[in-house]
Amino acid sequence: MYIPKSFREDDLSVLHPLMQTYSFATLVTQHDGAPYATHLPLTLCPEEGPYGTLIGHMARANPQWRDFDGEREVLAIFQGPHTYVSPSWYTVQPSVPTWNYAAVHAYGVPRIIEDEAELYEALQLLVQTYEEPREQPWKLNGPDDFLCKMMKAIVGFSMPISRLEGKYKLSQNRSPEDQEQVVQQLVVQGEPLDTAVAELMQQRLPNNLEAAGRID
Repeated sequence: MYIPKSFREDDLSVLHPLMQTYSFATLVTQHDGAPYATHLPLTLCPEEGPYGTLIGHMARANPQWRDFDGEREVLAIFQGPHTYVSPSWYTVQPSVPTWNYAAVHAYGVPRIIEDEAELYEALQLLVQTYEEPREQPWKLNGPDDFLCKMMKAIVGFSMPISRLEGKYKLSQNRSPEDQEQVVQQLVVQGEPLDTAVAELMQQRLPNNLEAAGRID
């Protein structure tokens, strides 16, 4: 991923929360000589390995899992909040439109989960992650005939992350005044993505001051 210095983010305490909040990822491999992508939820185990480990599964009918040969690196893309930024919001003119966003790329070599008990634990982790906030969480009961049949129709995998790339493009190349103005306009618009981007900008604004006015 192309990452100008001003937009680069390497802090795991920043990258991991985005991966957990926006966990519906895009998994990209090379399949028969061409790019191949699957959209799927990935569960992050942050304490497993130096960068964490991703756990997921896909339909057995999906040919992508056959690309997991134990050697080739694959890419998981986590897309955070993003929004359009109008040049009319800047104090410095002339200016052009742009897009503010946050994204994380995770690389690793997936391992297919062959053991049924391990696959069941992976499914339990996924269910607990998304059901826990509910007032009456749905529970994944022990493997019965139905669940065993469903499990045979999927392929689980574990992917220790070998490297992470984080890009937080949040107007760091603009002046402090322009950054503040963008935040205010996004808050006024009030759309969920606008608000999320504004919050990220507000969190990082003090760190952006040194980079303001510089384009890498």
